Amino acid sequence: MREWVIQLENDWEIIAEFEKGDIERASYEFVRKYKNFVYLVVYRYVRNHEDAEDVSQEVFISALRKIRDFRQQSSLKTWLYRIAVNKSKNFLNKKSLISIFSLSNRNEEKDDVLDFPDTSQWNNLENKELEDKFLEILSSLPEKQREVFALRYFDNISFKEISSLLGTSVGGLKANYFHAVKKIAKELKKYLEE
Repeated sequence: MREWVIQLENDWEIIAEFEKGDIERASYEFVRKYKNFVYLVVYRYVRNHEDAEDVSQEVFISALRKIRDFRQQSSLKTWLYRIAVNKSKNFLNKKSLISIFSLSNRNEEKDDVLDFPDTSQWNNLENKELEDKFLEILSSLPEKQREVFALRYFDNISFKEISSLLGTSVGGLKANYFHAVKKIAKELKKYLEE
């Protein structure tokens, strides 16, 4: 794909490119601008790099197919966020169905096999354990608290913009964020003291 001298930063410029019929440039700029955002949203749900990349690609394919239906009643970011969450949830639902069927077909001899990490990874084990614990605590939060915390903490999105994304009042979002921070801090402190 070719590079353009001037990059489109504004959502409305990107939409204008679609409307003018410059699909290649508009698509390139759209993906360039939002690829990291979409990946991070998806990754928080699927928690696997390869799966997050695959689902992110599905998000953009779906969004590009539907871009002409975008009514500009919200920002492209809000619209993409909703698509990313829906695609992530669909992926997890399919994955859980597959795992249910594969459990019933699993070879019982494999139950005794334990996978130990490669010794070259042991020096990173402590940080990995802490990160895993953090993600475990985060995933145990109620969905609204988890979403607000993730959008604020990982994506550094303002409460006003999160309000637009989730359709919740700023006051309610701040309360959810406060409760999430409190729970995470409490559980991490308990984990580190053990």
